[in-house]
Amino acid sequence: MHRRDLLYRLDLQNFTRELLSLYDELIPTEEEEVRRRKFFSKLESLFERELPGTRLFLFGSCVNAFGVCNSDIDVCLSVDEEEPNKIELVVQMATILESDAMLNVQALTHARVPIVKFTEPATGISCDICVNNTLAVVNSKLLHDYAQIDVRLRQLAFMVKHWAKRRQVNDTYRGTLSSYAYVLMCIHFLQQRRPPILPCLQEMRPTYEVKVGSIRCAYYDQVETLRDFGADNKETLGELLTAFFDYWACQHDYNHSVISVRTGGYLSKNEKEWTRRIGNERHLICIEDPFEVTHDLGRVVDKHSIKALRAEFSRAANVIAFDFNPWATLFEPYIPSENTR
Repeated sequence: MHRRDLLYRLDLQNFTRELLSLYDELIPTEEEEVRRRKFFSKLESLFERELPGTRLFLFGSCVNAFGVCNSDIDVCLSVDEEEPNKIELVVQMATILESDAMLNVQALTHARVPIVKFTEPATGISCDICVNNTLAVVNSKLLHDYAQIDVRLRQLAFMVKHWAKRRQVNDTYRGTLSSYAYVLMCIHFLQQRRPPILPCLQEMRPTYEVKVGSIRCAYYDQVETLRDFGADNKETLGELLTAFFDYWACQHDYNHSVISVRTGGYLSKNEKEWTRRIGNERHLICIEDPFEVTHDLGRVVDKHSIKALRAEFSRAANVIAFDFNPWATLFEPYIPSENTR
């Protein structure tokens, strides 16, 4: 199924207006931002007392400009050790948090990135803490910088993330994609528009550079000079969301292609050596991490969840193309059938 010429609905202006209204609803309020800052200050004080010499850093959606209201908070505990025992530290943090009356404390020691999860009782804020995941802090800065170039990236990513949550295809533990992966898909998509809406910051002269272990992270971060980059492209949010779902439903080459924000283009699975299953990692939808280039964000998707994911992309494309009331139907909550329970 390849629709070479995408025909937009005649009422996309109304569709865009409805989407922008939803976007405004999803943006965290100033009151929520104040609660988050107070929560983080309290957490910093707790760890300064219980784990002196360590530092906390925010990363993920709460700082990368893609956090919707009531998002979880991601925190990185920085320890001045070459190779700290992350599992021991996660267990230790869980003990500290339980003693401070935090709720639902869980030490997930066997995850790819060991974390402790908990909820702050006074505010209901949910938080994940990992150890020395400095690369995630740098990734968050990259996404934040991309978000400053053109507001349509943030608008598109909010719609895609909201859709993924409502349709239950946003959980890596269940074989679907993370919010981070969806944001990268949106960035890459806007790099590919003609004219392009976003540049490729890693292909430009670096103005920011750090080294995380053996990984060099460098890109052009003076994004205030790029605010008019996508001005020649006049596509609206409705048009972009339509084209995004059409691309992933009908055009992406799942068998051979890797999307790469780092290069602003496509790589082949062959050159990445992502053509076969290794352990639990599969490469059925390939999304290259911008800095940790050996890491495929789609590795968690298996033969069952790829069918569900592609079915949801097709459903979304068809809803937008043909449904009488697409802005309502698109975000309808997924209800499993009896056969899938």
